Amino acid sequence: MSGRQAKVVTDSMLRKMLAQTRKSSRPMRDRVIILLSCKAGLRACEIAGLEWSMLLDPKGRIGNLVVIEDRIAKRQSGRRIPLHPSLKGALSLLREQEGTDGPVIRSSRGGAMKPNSIVNWFVELYSELNYEGCSSHSGRRTFITTAARSAHRAGGCLRDVQLLAGHRSLSMTQSYIDGDTDAQRRIVSMI
Repeated sequence: MSGRQAKVVTDSMLRKMLAQTRKSSRPMRDRVIILLSCKAGLRACEIAGLEWSMLLDPKGRIGNLVVIEDRIAKRQSGRRIPLHPSLKGALSLLREQEGTDGPVIRSSRGGAMKPNSIVNWFVELYSELNYEGCSSHSGRRTFITTAARSAHRAGGCLRDVQLLAGHRSLSMTQSYIDGDTDAQRRIVSMI
């Protein structure tokens, strides 16, 4: 895949990915990994470094934000990302199983998973599902592309997507956005 961008995950692919977690020895953890990637746009290093304290409100409940601290973000690009409802629900179930101390995503030995282990986890998942061209960055590209396509409906703009992604430059955010030939046809027909 060298030199090419990771493929974007479609809705049907995401459903199959989430269904695949039911076969896992850690189904709730694995569901959360997928949703952190696709519904929050987190990088592998951010998924690995995420701690429960970054998700809890002052009363100790799962809040409405994922707070990515600078120390776990690439190039100190910490940010706050609103929690998607499906991710919040999955986190609540994971919390019931594993408690709220330390890392959210734990290895089978109980410690935090390493970023490279997250990358390899996605490689294995995509291989099991025969999804060629996908990588641990596919969920992030999906999140950014979906956010960019939805920003205008929410009263936002590409700058809002840039902030959610934690990119320093708007051109970097733009490079993540996947084009859509059907949308291009509709745009041209409106001219």
